[in-house]
Amino acid sequence: MAPRVLISDKLSPAAVQIFKDRGIEVDFQPDLGKDKDKLAEIIGTYDGLAIRSATKVTPKILEKATRLKVIGRAGIGVDNVDLPAATARGVIVMNTPFGNSITTAEHAIALMFALAREIPAADASTQAGKWEKNRFMGVELTAKTLGIIGCGNIGSIVAERGLGLKMKVIAFDPFLSVERALDLGVEKVELDELLARADFITLHTPLTDKTRNILSAQNIARTKKGVRIINCARGGLLDEAALAAALDSGHVAGAALDVFLEEPAEASPLFGRANVVCTPHLGAATTEAQENVALQVAEQMSDYLNTGAISNAVNFPSITAEEAPKLKPFIELAEKLGSFAGQLTDTDIKTCRIVYEGAVAELKVKALTCAAVAGLLRPVLADVNVVSAPSVAKERGVVIEETTRAATGDYESLITVTVVTDAYERSISGTVFADGRPRIVAIKGIKVDAEFAPSMIYVTNKDKPGFIGRFAGLLGDAGVNIATFALGRDHAGGDAIALVAVDGAVPAGVLGKVQELEQVKAAKALAF
Repeated sequence: MAPRVLISDKLSPAAVQIFKDRGIEVDFQPDLGKDKDKLAEIIGTYDGLAIRSATKVTPKILEKATRLKVIGRAGIGVDNVDLPAATARGVIVMNTPFGNSITTAEHAIALMFALAREIPAADASTQAGKWEKNRFMGVELTAKTLGIIGCGNIGSIVAERGLGLKMKVIAFDPFLSVERALDLGVEKVELDELLARADFITLHTPLTDKTRNILSAQNIARTKKGVRIINCARGGLLDEAALAAALDSGHVAGAALDVFLEEPAEASPLFGRANVVCTPHLGAATTEAQENVALQVAEQMSDYLNTGAISNAVNFPSITAEEAPKLKPFIELAEKLGSFAGQLTDTDIKTCRIVYEGAVAELKVKALTCAAVAGLLRPVLADVNVVSAPSVAKERGVVIEETTRAATGDYESLITVTVVTDAYERSISGTVFADGRPRIVAIKGIKVDAEFAPSMIYVTNKDKPGFIGRFAGLLGDAGVNIATFALGRDHAGGDAIALVAVDGAVPAGVLGKVQELEQVKAAKALAF
């Protein structure tokens, strides 16, 4: 059955055609996003949901979205999607961070020009029949210092444009490397230095707990007297009341805002001022940008639903179309290794160490780690999935350690999952052979060669003659048919392992009889 996608906001007809061309059934209802009840009523029949800003994806809607695999937001902000709820249900949430970057950067530059030359006020005055040539005395941008807070995709475009205007560009961004700053031609500085030096400050950072009110009353007070402030990112990045007070005192010469704390902005302490320019969140409002983000989200969602490729997901590592088929067998392996370890662990897990060796270490191991952690937690938390697993592990205080290294043993690729509790440390290793099927190759350092099966019995025992016969006989007497039988030991007469795949579920009582056998240290029924 072809995947089904619902488009609940206004999206380009070209985006609809992309879905159809990729073999995806698409239902275009551009006004549905405004009707939460109707959306909740029908969302259960769709695999994908393509939205803009009008659709609010709430926990109630996600609860009804039993088939939903992916939400695609045509634009950058995903504030209208309940991300924790989507993640908990295993729904990939994608955005399109690059489709409107140029448009938003150009709007910031346009606002900077409008602010520097008082263009909106001059326009209103002139169209009112006045000719106040001497009233509007602006400033040049040339040789001024432009301070960029957040030098990511949009901020870096603003930096390039600023340099083209012969401005001195400085940037504060904890994630901006020195090498990248040199490539851009900007000077990387700390926030206090940017506030003290910049003639113009423009904000281009996401809204997070760390960036909220980054231009607080205290930080605005640290700015250079006569500074002009531009915000085309998120309203919560600055304190509007504090900015209004700084404008009143003359410390801030002017401000230009495209975004506000409350939107639609029907009232603001910044309205009605000649030295403030306001626009109604127009950062992405160009024909080109609207078309770009629509096409991009359609392509991303189609790729995911058809091939498993993940692009620009905000709650899962990206996987290219080329990586997806290579990753698939290793994702299965990682999840089953994690499940094996989780089913053997009866106490609280403190740490999970995952080591990737050889060719698998060159793949997108973040996705593999998500799968391993999901498998590890699922025996206790049935609803956990590969998307929610990292956040669930963090909530439960489980430390996840991830290591990659070159091959050191007999296998081209090897994944080892180690679980650490207060009582013990236990490891299981596996690989994928040429047939693409995952296999177990070591348990607790003991070599073993076994395929995963839906139903298995795991036994640890002392290596003594006659044990295997008694074990197999017990299973036969109980009517349990053995599919495969894998054995391993650390040395003759030492610790040994038996891993038996059986047909059907292990009958109640059989495991207890196995545990009563002489030499048996532990026995466990496993399901995959």
